[in-house]
Amino acid sequence: MITLKSPREIKEMAVSGAILAGMHVGLRDIIKPGVSSWEVEKFARKYFKEHDAIPEQIGFEGYKYATCVSVNDEICHAFPRKNLIFKEGDLVKIDTVVNYHGAMSDSCWSYVVGKSSPEVERLMEVTKNALYLGIDQAQVGNRIGDIGAAIQHYTEDENGYGDVREFIGHGIGPTMHESPNVPHYGEAGKGMRLREGMTITIEPMINTGTWRAVMDDPNGWTARTADGGLSCQYEHTIVITKDGPKILTSQDPAMDEKYLYKFK
Repeated sequence: MITLKSPREIKEMAVSGAILAGMHVGLRDIIKPGVSSWEVEKFARKYFKEHDAIPEQIGFEGYKYATCVSVNDEICHAFPRKNLIFKEGDLVKIDTVVNYHGAMSDSCWSYVVGKSSPEVERLMEVTKNALYLGIDQAQVGNRIGDIGAAIQHYTEDENGYGDVREFIGHGIGPTMHESPNVPHYGEAGKGMRLREGMTITIEPMINTGTWRAVMDDPNGWTARTADGGLSCQYEHTIVITKDGPKILTSQDPAMDEKYLYKFK
């Protein structure tokens, strides 16, 4: 079922999104060479508790952690680990979902540890651009396929990267994963028509090589690139309004001015 959110519900989700965005901003000072990925988990749990929010991922289908901390060839859903120590140049993706008094927000952000490389910088730039190209298409009257087509054309046709198919965006609120599915590939003009009040995530996962993923058998959660190449992800929760898409998880009001949700 797809729920269309009221102005009150959207405002509550924006508060949740602001908490989540603040946690991501705080991680910029945490993610450094020599730090374990478990420190990310500890920071996130502490931050959410201090802001009266709940890490919604804990307990979801048996998942035990507040965050997913995926590094380099890990596409998504990797566990935070005490024995995974960040190294110079690592590409780290942090994904988490916040429940603030019943209002949900979901965002993944990518970070480079220490000094970056041209390969990582380009992949991060293209992936972030793809996210915003997808957001541009999230207009009342457009279709789900318009979002995916814009992302796929830019990442695969224009830049030669692999656009992951196995994991996609989704509706959100009042639960973590709801209809509609929001693929990051597809055909323009196809799929469900977008309506005012829909809240969805757009979260392209882009690989340097093949788009195909393989599962990490030991834990049953972690997905990796099939060829061992790097993977990057950026994700925002947005609401579709008559004035265009509005980002509920913005970390940078200046960059997101065009899409910024204004509290009323």
